[in-house]
Amino acid sequence: MDRREWLAREFEEQRPHLRAVAYRMPGSLTDSDDAIQGSWLRLERTDGTIDDFGAWLTTVVGRICLDMLRALLSRGSPLAPLARPAMVNGSVGAIVGDPRRPIAVVRSPWRTIGS
Repeated sequence: MDRREWLAREFEEQRPHLRAVAYRMPGSLTDSDDAIQGSWLRLERTDGTIDDFGAWLTTVVGRICLDMLRALLSRGSPLAPLARPAMVNGSVGAIVGDPRRPIAVVRSPWRTIGS
């Protein structure tokens, strides 16, 4: 079995978990599938020295989803450059300004898994 086949097999074993993580953040199957695809593309470019495959993929999917949320925030508000993604009451949201003294805390209208 070559490296690509091995990566694909390992990736497919992680897919259900990755979909759950990705869906929880943007709240859309389309966006979560895009994040999963992006993680596959990043995986293909690695040198193969990943210690914990599941943790690495979870981190990559999470970062891709955060980038998606930042892009979404930046389209909708002049305060977007001050926003940082955050979990707000169990849902995806953002803190605007200094986290110790925020200007605003926003919770997304997207439904999270289990709600």
